[in-house]
Amino acid sequence: MNTSIKIVLDSKPMSNGQYSVYLQIIKARQRKKINIGLKCYRANFKNEQFLKGHQNYKAENKILNKIKVKAEDIVRDFQLDDKDFSLEEFEDKFRGKQINRKLVIPFFDEIIDELTTAHRLGNARAYKETKNALLKFSNDKIKFTDITPEFLEKFEVDMRSRGNIDGGIAFKMRELRSLINKAIQRKIMSKEDYPFDKYLISKLKTKTKKRALTEEDFRKFKNVDLSDRPELLEAYHYFMFSFYTRGMNFVDMMKLKKSDIKNNRIIYTRSKTKGDFSLELNNKAKDIINYYSNRSKSEFVFPILLHNEMTPLQIENRKHKILSRFNNKLREIAKIAKIETHLTSYVARHSFATIMKNRGASTDIISELMGHSNVQVTMTYLKEFGSDVLDDAVKALDDL
Repeated sequence: MNTSIKIVLDSKPMSNGQYSVYLQIIKARQRKKINIGLKCYRANFKNEQFLKGHQNYKAENKILNKIKVKAEDIVRDFQLDDKDFSLEEFEDKFRGKQINRKLVIPFFDEIIDELTTAHRLGNARAYKETKNALLKFSNDKIKFTDITPEFLEKFEVDMRSRGNIDGGIAFKMRELRSLINKAIQRKIMSKEDYPFDKYLISKLKTKTKKRALTEEDFRKFKNVDLSDRPELLEAYHYFMFSFYTRGMNFVDMMKLKKSDIKNNRIIYTRSKTKGDFSLELNNKAKDIINYYSNRSKSEFVFPILLHNEMTPLQIENRKHKILSRFNNKLREIAKIAKIETHLTSYVARHSFATIMKNRGASTDIISELMGHSNVQVTMTYLKEFGSDVLDDAVKALDDL
């Protein structure tokens, strides 16, 4: 059996510029990479070893050597037993797992573990939610062959009975479909048993109701009296800052550092699309920044991330906690301001776009201002409109 073992870096860096380190096995032209929990900068890795610039490079090189020897021993054991092993069987033995690979829930746990190790915590959370919904409907002994179109129809009915609506059901079905696709790729499930050819998630698609404040409601929000409810002031500031910064989303506000503000401009990279932004601060946004700058010595503008040394899991948990609190407080403010629209952090973004459109800004300029999802299109717009044009467009909101 022609098999090769190698220590490699991931092809894409993480948000901090470092790369995950993988154990790579290639067998019969099939490749599998196993995250081993180490990471480094590309400049500090060469020939399967960490270089001197890497912190604790001697100790971690010993770990790499042990991992490679362990992997080679596993392959040798398979060869001595004259067993034509799969890459999934290799990984199970490498990780010390005794998994019944025909069962769905253990495979869910395996994928969740992989995503967590790779710091893809949002994806891991999505899989966990789907796994928990499936456990409420069935049990932990369910097999992949049990998941038929009929099973999915009943799973849908069960989720509806628990208060899920089309959007939530479609979300969980897509995660389950993704898991099944992974199971097929890893030869755990047969293509012939694929259930989503007959059960179509597209039937659950509903027209998304766009929620945006009218100018009248925005003024109600802006002028709301919170003198008796100081605990709501933080949510008020976050919403207003998002609106006055072209609908900046919560994650980017959370990560915004004081060093990102230069010459009266915010310069940052949007987390979702990786698009680069440069926007002029108006006086209202500056007042909010100054309010928090005078209260904290943290490098971050807002008191969301506690310090720069937080782990990815701590950041994800903090984001989830503060965003939930933010949205709950927005609902309280809506009641006080007598606004009927269901307020969430995202309403600030929708409201910015809608009010800009109603005030005569072109769709092209709004699309670029907000950095909409298609990065290719956004970059095309960036070539057509300069920062001064964009800044002038936003100044139309100065009287709000």
